[in-house]
This record gives sequence, structure tokens and C-alpha cells, in this order.
Amino acid sequence: MKINYHGHACIQIHTGGKSLVIDPFLSGNPAAKIKPEALKVDAVLLTHAHQDHILDAAPIAIANNDAPVVSIVELAAYMSWQGVKNSVGMNMGGTFDLGFAQAKMVQAFHSSGIVIEETKQILYAGMPAGFLVFAEGLTILHAGDTSLFGDMKLIGDRHPIDVVFLPIGDHYTMGPDDALQAAQWYNAKLTVPIHHSTFPGIKQDAEQFVRRLEDLGLKGKVMEPGDELEVAGR
Repeated sequence: MKINYHGHACIQIHTGGKSLVIDPFLSGNPAAKIKPEALKVDAVLLTHAHQDHILDAAPIAIANNDAPVVSIVELAAYMSWQGVKNSVGMNMGGTFDLGFAQAKMVQAFHSSGIVIEETKQILYAGMPAGFLVFAEGLTILHAGDTSLFGDMKLIGDRHPIDVVFLPIGDHYTMGPDDALQAAQWYNAKLTVPIHHSTFPGIKQDAEQFVRRLEDLGLKGKVMEPGDELEVAGR
């Protein structure tokens, strides 16, 4: 399995000759090394409705032969209004079979809405989530935007996690201190910090975070936009 980090909270998982992308935010992120139109995927997963997670979802799905966009049901309805023909709504605890991987929706504690500046409206977009992705005998967790919550330990106990992508930016999500506790509860073989340093309000020292993980006996890795991670399947 190969995993690309495209910056902010966007990751792309390659498995079985296919790939999925989670939370594509490329055109709005100056640090991204790839343009939305260059991204080749077979599915799009969305954790919640904020613009820094869904900005490029519809264009990418449409450009890739109407690839399915999988999200919470309310956000799925919104994506269908944006022209996504294969918008798949699901809900917390459910699993969707993509054919080449399975995606299980797990909880995150955050907000989720779409701000329409022109009309000064906010559209409710369902609950925020994370995704467990199962493929090649591996379990990859994208925790989504979240604060610290106790059931992270339950998720880690029930699902042996190979790699977790964990927000550390603070202000809009948990910061490094809480993320260290989350990493202990998820107890993944590898923890990768995400959702940090894209803009000044969430600037963090990811290398220091990884050193603190190692002090706790956990393995961490800092990934920069454009980096690739190889994970051996079972």
C-alpha cells in the first residue's frame, strides 16, 4: 500500500491498482504539490463539510468518471447538488464497500456546516466523522477534525490500527498535548500529524510532536505535502 500526503488533511491511499482520496483541499492550499485536475482516484471520502476539506471534492469526482463521494448523509445530499452523480450517504458506525477497500465511519468531535457568504447562510451538513479504511489486511485511520474524546481508546482497542493521521493544529482541532493522548489511545503502529501549519492560526512544530511521541514509546513520522509512505500489507 502507498499513501500520499497532499497537505493539510488530504491523504490518498493506493491499493490494488486503485486509489481513494480523503478531504481533498488542493486548489486552496498553496503548499499542495498537485493540482485537483491531476489527481486520479476511484473514490473520494469526506470527513465533514468545512471548505478546507471539501473544496475540490466535486470537481475531482466528476473528472474521474463520476467516482463515488462517500460522506455523512446530509453532506452527501449537498454534494449531489454540486453535480456529483454518485454521492453515497452513510452514517456513524456504518461501513461502505468500495470494491477495493472498505471504509468505516467513526465519530469525531467537531462542527460541520457550509458557510454561504453571499446570502449569509449556514447549511447544516450532518455530523463530523473519521474513517477507518481496511485494505490489504491493513487498517488506516483518518481521525478527521476532532477534539480529544474518550472513545478514541475504544476505537483503538477494537481495531488494531497500522497508521493514524491525527490533527495537531490546535484552535480548530485538538493541539499537540491532546493529540499525544489521542495517539496513546489509538495505539497505532505509526502516527502521522496532520491539519497543522497550513496557515498561521494552526502553526505547530510537527517534528517536536513526533519526538514527544517517541518519548512515550510510540512511532511517529512527519510528512510534508507531496511525501509518500509505503506500508507493507499483511
